Amino acid sequence: MQTLQATFFLFVFVPLVNPAPPLQQESLQFYEYDTDVSMGSLKQDYEMQSKDIRKDGTNVSLDTSLMLQSDDSQLDVPPTKDTNLPTCLLCVCLSGSVYCEEIDIEAVPPLPKETAYLYARFNKIKRIAASDFADITTLRRIDFSGNRIEEIEDGAFSKLLLLEELSLAENRLVKLPVLPPKLTTFNANQNRIKSRGIKANAFKKLTNLAYLYLGHNALESVPLNLPESLRILHLQYNNITTITDDTFCKSNNTRYVRMQMDEIRMEGNPIVLAKHVNAFSCLRMLPVGTYY
Repeated sequence: MQTLQATFFLFVFVPLVNPAPPLQQESLQFYEYDTDVSMGSLKQDYEMQSKDIRKDGTNVSLDTSLMLQSDDSQLDVPPTKDTNLPTCLLCVCLSGSVYCEEIDIEAVPPLPKETAYLYARFNKIKRIAASDFADITTLRRIDFSGNRIEEIEDGAFSKLLLLEELSLAENRLVKLPVLPPKLTTFNANQNRIKSRGIKANAFKKLTNLAYLYLGHNALESVPLNLPESLRILHLQYNNITTITDDTFCKSNNTRYVRMQMDEIRMEGNPIVLAKHVNAFSCLRMLPVGTYY
């Protein structure tokens, strides 16, 4: 009986003299530094210290804990972006194209005079001034999708005689600017545009316009005087309640056919298209929308 007791106490006592269990995984955090010290060497030094600690059973040294505390405080400093840098340092300039996407700029940056394509999507631009493109007559494509544009100054695009594609989608516009004459594609989807924000002749002189996107706005009616060149027209999810026989066709000419038009989208509007059959008599295909 005494022998058994001795063995039992020896079994209980052995774990107490073993080395302390290793530190928890989550406490061993390593951070990147803007110094010459590499991540591998820092990790190696720390592991060596941990081995020494486990050998003698002592706690982490004061110097190590202070170092980790200092590193944590550095992580709280947010990165900054210097938007005053020259455009081709802030953006990417390549063969006449300027890419200024997702860099949080709040205004159109100064552009090289030979710029033909500008991509400034997903920024914080609120306003386009007439001076932004006053000296850039070579532009052929501009994309401002996903900004916060509320105002476009009169004449902002008036000198862009070569501009063919313009996207102002996903902004906060309530009216359209005067558009350059050679546009083939104009995208103003997902804004806040109402019918009174589009002038009666806004599209009449755009004889090259083939693709017009005005979906997800607040239009009460279809824009007037749509050009013959139009192939695709998107008006889905507006507030359009009525159309007339002259909206797409010519009521005084029953033989008129709009040959170029391939697609009209009007779904999501509070209008029953079946009540306006004569409005589509000149079309090769009926608009997409509700008919009953």
